[in-house]
Order: sequence, then structure tokens, then C-alpha cells
Amino acid sequence: MTRPANPTRSDAVRNRDLLVAAAREVLAEQGLDAPMSAVAKRAGVGQGTLYRHFPDRLTLARAVLDENVAHIEEVAARPGATLADVLGVITWQMIHSIAFVSLIRLSGEETSQDLADRVRTAVDGLPTESHATGTRDTDDVMLAVAMVSGAVHGPTEQVREATARRAWQLLGIEIGEVTPDH
Repeated sequence: MTRPANPTRSDAVRNRDLLVAAAREVLAEQGLDAPMSAVAKRAGVGQGTLYRHFPDRLTLARAVLDENVAHIEEVAARPGATLADVLGVITWQMIHSIAFVSLIRLSGEETSQDLADRVRTAVDGLPTESHATGTRDTDDVMLAVAMVSGAVHGPTEQVREATARRAWQLLGIEIGEVTPDH
């Protein structure tokens, strides 16, 4: 008798989701040097569960950034979405995922390029009426995202948001509400 392939267990999926959410919080609060045990503890799972899903810090960071990019894609695909809306979400993610951005930069060009290509595809073709300079070139928008991302730093979310807003303003680009969701 042949057994059907085991589908992914619901508790495994739940644990993975809990770990990604916990990693987003812990690494944003404590930086890249946060112990992986803190992620497991915040998620309410054992370290074995953490390492079964994510064998190292980079794999965990990639999972968080992959979810961030998937969310950008989702927001961009919504009816009536504008570039300003998407840039508001991207800015929120920059402010709250600063440790992940640094880690991915260290991880190599291939991962960074894949994530950037996905964001580029998501923003390509969005209405740009709110873009003060009138630029409709996706390459210019992506360059602006990279520039603002590089400028976002500071000890608190409030300082990082103020820096991001100033950077967008200097570039002459209007962003929507800085929120995780539109």
C-alpha cells in the first residue's frame, strides 16, 4: 500500500510564521548581533524548531525580506494603488527592517538583485502622479529607494522615519502614509 506524501503540517507552518514574525521584531530591536535564541524565545518555540526551519541567521533574514517584498507586491497589485502608496510601505519596511537590509547587503549580490528585481516589477507601471519630479522611469524610482535605504539610520524608529522623510523630500518624491499596510 502506497502512502500519500505528507503535506506540510499545520503546526510547522505556524511555527515558521511565528519565527519570521519574531525575527522581524528581535533583529529590528537588537540588531544583527541578537542571539538566535532570542528569536526562538520570542516565537515561543525551541531552538531546535528554529534551526530546523532556518539553519542560520542569513536564511532567517532572507525569509523576513522575502515576506516584505511579497507584501510590497501585494500592495502594488491592489486596484488604485499608486507609487506613493507603495513607497510609504517600502519606507515603513526600511525603518523597521534596518538590520535585515544590512544583512542582505552582506549576503551577496544575487539575493539583493533578486529582491530588487521583484520590487522593480511591482512598482513598474504604477501611477506616478504623486511623484513631484514627474519621473516615470522605474530605474530612477529604484535608485531613489536605494538612496533612501542607505540614509535610514538612527537609534529609534522615530529618528529613522524622520531621516527617511527628509531624504524623500530632498529627492522631491512624495510618499504615502508610512505604514505597514495601505
